[in-house]
Amino acid sequence: MGESSALQSILYGRGALRLLDQVPPSASPCAFSRVEVVASSSVPDWGLGFWFRCDAEEAAPRGGLHRCQGLRGWMWEKMKRARSRETKKPDKEFADSRKNYCKTRTDKVRLGLEHKSAFNSLRLFRNAIRDMVVRGAPAIAIAAALSLAVEVNDHDFTGTPVEAASFVSKKLEYLVSSRPTAVNLSDAATKLQNLVSRTAETAKDAKSIFQVFIEAAEAMLVDDVADNKAIGSHGAEFLQRQLGSSRNISVLTHCNTGSLATAGYGTALGVIRALHSGGVLEKAFCTETRPFNQGSRLTAFELVHDKIPATLIADSAAAALMNNGQVQAVIVGADRIAANGDTANKIGTYNLSISAKHHGMQFYVAAPVTSIDLSLPSGKQIVIEERSPKELLNSEGGLGKQVAASGISVWNPAFDVTPANLITAIITEKGVITKSDPNGSFDIKGFIECAK
Repeated sequence: MGESSALQSILYGRGALRLLDQVPPSASPCAFSRVEVVASSSVPDWGLGFWFRCDAEEAAPRGGLHRCQGLRGWMWEKMKRARSRETKKPDKEFADSRKNYCKTRTDKVRLGLEHKSAFNSLRLFRNAIRDMVVRGAPAIAIAAALSLAVEVNDHDFTGTPVEAASFVSKKLEYLVSSRPTAVNLSDAATKLQNLVSRTAETAKDAKSIFQVFIEAAEAMLVDDVADNKAIGSHGAEFLQRQLGSSRNISVLTHCNTGSLATAGYGTALGVIRALHSGGVLEKAFCTETRPFNQGSRLTAFELVHDKIPATLIADSAAAALMNNGQVQAVIVGADRIAANGDTANKIGTYNLSISAKHHGMQFYVAAPVTSIDLSLPSGKQIVIEERSPKELLNSEGGLGKQVAASGISVWNPAFDVTPANLITAIITEKGVITKSDPNGSFDIKGFIECAK
């Protein structure tokens, strides 16, 4: 997914995508004003997506889009005058003030697949993260920071700079509590808290604290895309060296680690994109990733959109796929990586690593350094989130009708931990972390110190 791609699915969550094929080359800056969720209305189980609405009044072709700049940006958004596919009535103009930035509406625009819901409080947006309206470790961190940026952008705060910094810090702590396993959110919150605390020492007023926070949140979005492309480049080069360049490479991936889980391009899926753009990818296989089906709903869509040769498989078919010799490597993302390399990722990742080990296959983790938690010696200290029983009891990842027997108990962990001895290498934006003993652990702290 290059910069010129028609699809710019920044910070999208549970599957509803926008094909942005009428993007003008540039657009004027516009004020960040709304947090909206978009959901499928006619495609089963496409789920929910997320973005920010702009206030700009610039004219755009009906059905066209603008790319907003700054906080007031880097978010692709539907701009004005789209008509409902059902009612044929003009899309209602958002004429409310910026302070009333979370007005709710429902309509169907573009492809006839979407309806939108806006959140009018940080509490509701935190719940959206908790409920996986927004998902993907990097995307969660960026979305949380930008949602708070939306709030402080219009906050009539009369306190001192120190009080403003405290306000931001407490809001960030509240957002961090939404999902415990992904470390990116807590890492981002800590960095932002330290930033506003330092700024408060010399700031003249609260507004300057908020402005520094907004600029830092914007930078996170831009940096994430650049980091993901670096991960893709490092990973593609490393896989070619490890697997040999005499033939094209087929890989298996799990869950969704692409533009729908990050600010753009992706981590593990970014490596696949880089292999494809380099002409060395034979095929990408993706698991459906039950029970939430991120692989079938999200990864499959991204692969098809980018015209990457790909095949979807059932989770339980992965070992048979490896045994048949159809793939040479497995590459996954990460929600939290401990200091020794133990990696928490979507449930089912551990199964894949065991199968890969049995078949003598390379198993790679691709993640930014923000996914690394050096405070944890091993994966034993990683808190594993458990999800609602409905995701297993009901069809469509909990969104459909009940299909399991009433009264059955459910254990539904969202993640598992793959031990470092089953991981070949960890691919980051700063390079590839390897280990001297293939069956040992990683010296991640040493790698990060050398990479500084």
